[in-house]
Amino acid sequence: MLHAVTEGSGRRVVLVHGFTQTGRSWEPVAAGLAAQHEVVLVDAPGHGRSAAVRTGLWDGAALLGEVGGRAAYVGYSMGARLALHLALADPQRVERLVLLGATAGIDDAAERAARRCADEALAARIEADGVDAFLRAWLAQPLFSGLAPEVAGLEARLANTAEGLASSLRLAGTGTVDPPLWDRLGELAMPVLVLAGEHDPKFAALGQRLADGTGTNASFVTVPGTGHAAHLERPDAFLNLVEPFLDG
Repeated sequence: MLHAVTEGSGRRVVLVHGFTQTGRSWEPVAAGLAAQHEVVLVDAPGHGRSAAVRTGLWDGAALLGEVGGRAAYVGYSMGARLALHLALADPQRVERLVLLGATAGIDDAAERAARRCADEALAARIEADGVDAFLRAWLAQPLFSGLAPEVAGLEARLANTAEGLASSLRLAGTGTVDPPLWDRLGELAMPVLVLAGEHDPKFAALGQRLADGTGTNASFVTVPGTGHAAHLERPDAFLNLVEPFLDG
């Protein structure tokens, strides 16, 4: 898992991107954090410079921990899945945990199986149509309706390969969280901040459930004026919530 590090004098912070992105997607947030923190940007398995890395969530989390070391971990969507798996598998590495647009899995076994089938179909579509066509359709989803083209990062996303994205869906999609992790959230002893966009009701409900299931060391907050990709839509509002948590 390849990465880049920005030197800083404060806490080490590892930023883990979502599906179809690369570490570059965090640059507006990283710039805000770098004055006070050592910032690590990773390319997750199947993405960017780690396109040839093929792993599921537990093995991917282990790789993430090896690269990131002891740090605060900030994950978005797929990256939140990886960060959550790391926090459960190797909690000594995770000083603080920030999860944006996250879930601990799909409760119903039939729904999980259906999601895996849907992701397999999507993976086959990427392989058949290519990355460019897939990304344009992906970013046109209602989930990303609040994401302006100038911050969507299409050029950076085009650094991905069809094979890498397809493997990520097959090995690390939401349906692969089997069994789901809801019953293990109480194991998290580090401070946890769960975030969702104000206009992302599905993940706001999941985020509240994540925080409630974790316990008194966790809190849930919505990022004002944003949808699913809150850190891209309003990095300022995202940082206003995350920086005090990291400095706590």
